[in-house]
Amino acid sequence: MSDKSRTDRHLTAETITSVLKRVIAENGRDHIRGYLFAIFCLAVVAGSTAFTAWIMEAVVNEAFANRRADLVAWICGAILLAFILRGFATYGQAVALSKIGNSIVARYQRRLYSHLMTLSVGFFSEARSARLAAQINQNINGIRDVLNMTVTSIARDLLTLIALIGVMISKDPLLTGIVFLVAPPLLLGLRYISKRLKFATREAVLINSHVLGAIQETIQGITIVKAFTMEEQLRAKVEGIIDQAEKRSNRIARLSERTAPMTETFAGVAIASVLGYSAYQAIYGGVLPGAMFAFIAALLMAYDPARRLARLQISLERAVVNARMIYEILDIEPHQRDRPGAGPLQISKAQIEFRTVSFSYASSKPILKDVSFVAEGGKTTALVGPSGAGKSTVISLIPRFYDPAQGQVLIDGQDIAHVEKQSLRNNVAYVSQQPYLFEGTIRDNIRYGRADATDAEIEEAARLAYAHDFILEQPQGYDTPVGENGATLSGGQRQRLSIARALVRNAPILLLDEATSALDTESEQAVQKALEHAMSGRTVVVIAHRLSTIVNADKIVVMQDGTVVEEGSHDALAARIDGLYARLHNLQAPGGALEPERKAGE
Repeated sequence: MSDKSRTDRHLTAETITSVLKRVIAENGRDHIRGYLFAIFCLAVVAGSTAFTAWIMEAVVNEAFANRRADLVAWICGAILLAFILRGFATYGQAVALSKIGNSIVARYQRRLYSHLMTLSVGFFSEARSARLAAQINQNINGIRDVLNMTVTSIARDLLTLIALIGVMISKDPLLTGIVFLVAPPLLLGLRYISKRLKFATREAVLINSHVLGAIQETIQGITIVKAFTMEEQLRAKVEGIIDQAEKRSNRIARLSERTAPMTETFAGVAIASVLGYSAYQAIYGGVLPGAMFAFIAALLMAYDPARRLARLQISLERAVVNARMIYEILDIEPHQRDRPGAGPLQISKAQIEFRTVSFSYASSKPILKDVSFVAEGGKTTALVGPSGAGKSTVISLIPRFYDPAQGQVLIDGQDIAHVEKQSLRNNVAYVSQQPYLFEGTIRDNIRYGRADATDAEIEEAARLAYAHDFILEQPQGYDTPVGENGATLSGGQRQRLSIARALVRNAPILLLDEATSALDTESEQAVQKALEHAMSGRTVVVIAHRLSTIVNADKIVVMQDGTVVEEGSHDALAARIDGLYARLHNLQAPGGALEPERKAGE
């Protein structure tokens, strides 16, 4: 055997053992009573099965050979009782294991969701959400299957097999030994298949997650697909992935089902040999057939549990692969944990300061280079500049969606890297350039801004965002479901609801990342008035491509290529003939070439 084969075999066993230990450690104690009850029921199943085989000798010898009519009723009653016990025990273990399995799945769903909420925005920027959701959905049952398979295999199949082997030995020890001479080659073959199946299963899970992810992406972007007639391109792409998944699944099927001819051949050889031997003994040896019938019954009944046990490692490999991929997600360390000793953010003026901040996304060129400016407390600071200047990145650093590579972001002199994230974000309201609504009602989506907001506060925030009137026009008013990401609303309506969500938060810091970009001119004017009211007394950092929306800002910070190139008021900056702001302002003046209003990848 090669070193690689030895290593693969060792890793296979180690993986099953380590994952099984972890699953038991995390779930065994909580469900110990349920598992003990299931094990008891499975032991009853095993015992009743073995009893049915054992009593065959009495059935054949006493009822048919010796014609003992006085014993027939007792034998039939015993068999009936055994089957009744087996039926109730089967029902009991199935319900118990199902309840435990459902509880485990729900527990890990909660754990996964809670853990994903602790991961940084950077993780979700790198991981495709559709593929991640598909991978979780495919693998979540692996944890349950690892435990349930182990319990049923040990308590039902192993106990049943041991009991039936006991019956076989009691009836004919020599014949039992001959039967087991065939077993070692079978076990070696199954082990070889199990090792190959492990790697094929993992690849299949990944490919299937790509399939589901691609389909989900297409559904989410169906408007763009239709608008750009992308159907054929995406069909070719998805069909290619589906072909890969089909080939991988076929390979798994071929590997998994190779156990069938192996086990069936083994069973055929064993049963044919026993039948031939039994017939010879009865014809030429004058031996009563009862013991042989009991032996054959035990052998036939032992076939199913033996086959399941033979396939156990193969089945466990698939479940362990799924469980391992769930643990890979759960074991991801959050990059932005609160530092030891971090305390709540103390707000006085809510002044924000960027001090020589540099930043770059993973494996990309620097986005920000030594950025320094102050957004004074209670005033409005506007960020302007060409697309790709780094404005949205500046906004994302304030609530710590990302941490700077160098430099500090301070609020009232406190480095936000040393305060609790929850406390920091509780003091920030955020409106993104792409409004996102969650499944639920309009009222629910506004209340996400502050969980304890009253209905009156929600409606007041909607009025300030100029959303109240269109909300009342909806079929159920504030209780109208919004559909997936607000599919039933226009872009402008979704944006006004996201602004209402920010207003109801009533935070001292307000971040507006092109908050009026999705609005028509009339709606923009209305919302601009609402924002002016909402900005009063708050520290506001706002990004705007239409410079007309920020002419009244207390300070304008002009950025280009990740650096701050100008600062000042609108009048002062517009007066600099050679300045970047003046050039942008002139381009957007009536008759000028307006800069595109939507940003791409800032």
